[in-house]
Amino acid sequence: MKKFLCMILIALLCAPSALALSFTDANGRSVEVAEHPQRVVSLYNSYGDAWLTAGGTLVGSIADAFDDDALGEDVQNLGSHTEPNMELLFSLNPDFVLLSSDVASQIDIAALLEEADIPCAFFSTQDWRDYMESMRIFTRLTGREDLYQQQLETVQQPIEAILAETQALNRHPTALLIRANSITVKARSSEGTVAGAILRDMGFENLADSNSALCESISMETVLVEDPDYIFVVLQGTSAAAAEESLTAVLTGNPAWNTLSAVREGRFYVLDRDLFHYHPNARWAEAYAFMLEVLEGAEG
Repeated sequence: MKKFLCMILIALLCAPSALALSFTDANGRSVEVAEHPQRVVSLYNSYGDAWLTAGGTLVGSIADAFDDDALGEDVQNLGSHTEPNMELLFSLNPDFVLLSSDVASQIDIAALLEEADIPCAFFSTQDWRDYMESMRIFTRLTGREDLYQQQLETVQQPIEAILAETQALNRHPTALLIRANSITVKARSSEGTVAGAILRDMGFENLADSNSALCESISMETVLVEDPDYIFVVLQGTSAAAAEESLTAVLTGNPAWNTLSAVREGRFYVLDRDLFHYHPNARWAEAYAFMLEVLEGAEG
């Protein structure tokens, strides 16, 4: 009997700990997270949404996420993504926290989490490829590789087909990408913007990429000089009407606006911000499909 008990004890001592997934996050940190975390907190809305799509659940998220009915009644509101309620976060006893590398204040939050021995990782979704990589990690953690396969079929494969069609069109029109809110109206480059990344993939020549002055100050005079083939506007902020008023004051209210080629020929678009401003996550393919329709419409 003693020999048998010793064998059991040795087996328990030698048994491997819970399986863990190791990966390098968007900030270059080496991260190790136990598989199937059950008490996950998201401090960035789109990554929380992606985690749910990957088959996971959340115990806490930020205020912006609570417009989504998918969160559930038991998820705690941690407030702002820049200054979350850390006391409430720690009380939730999380086993994994999702962070954004695009939010500077979350670097300090990560330091606090590390001191408390709470696994956390930074993510950054600049384009659909980054989204698919995040989903690969998330679905491995949740054990739902079937949902990753689903994303391959509904996101990656359709986008790859659209890019192939776009390449066959062999068109590289110029485009002006504008972001307007209640205070400012500025051109945006392709870097760091969802719409910019899509335009670049689809073969557009974003004028702000080669003319940084457009990003600093935009005027009707500079737009007239550039006379882009396409003009795309993303409205941001809590009030689309206020953003439209700013746009009117700076550009569209000017009589010269209607002389632009893009306006005269119907190539001026106000983009859906759920697809072209926020990270569209599972809807990335919809954004690319829309842009393909824009290009094919011009062909027709």
